[in-house]
Amino acid sequence: MSLSDETLRKILVQIQQTAIQSQRAHTLTTQQTSVKERERRILQLTIDEIGAIKEDVNLYKGVGKMFMMVPRKEMEKQLKTQEKELSDDIASLNKKSKYLEKQFNEAQAQLRDIFHHAPKQ
Repeated sequence: MSLSDETLRKILVQIQQTAIQSQRAHTLTTQQTSVKERERRILQLTIDEIGAIKEDVNLYKGVGKMFMMVPRKEMEKQLKTQEKELSDDIASLNKKSKYLEKQFNEAQAQLRDIFHHAPKQ
């Protein structure tokens, strides 16, 4: 094996590793996005339910193994803050996912170009 063949092999291995890592990270990011979207949906439903309840009803929040009464305004504020945080996380994960997908596609394109232009034996 000549020096250029060894160099080409190293480049191919590196590109393949990039493609595999990108694909794995993309899959993980997609799973994390799904989990956060589910959590956000649950929060949205909770906010809607609280909004439908009369103003004079007591609200309780789970704290460990007990429940603590929380003022309605505070409960709504906490839930909306959590919802915003989840929305921000989802947006960030979507950006990361697009980047990883682009990285994977570029690695595949590089591999196709190398094999397409490789000398036939």
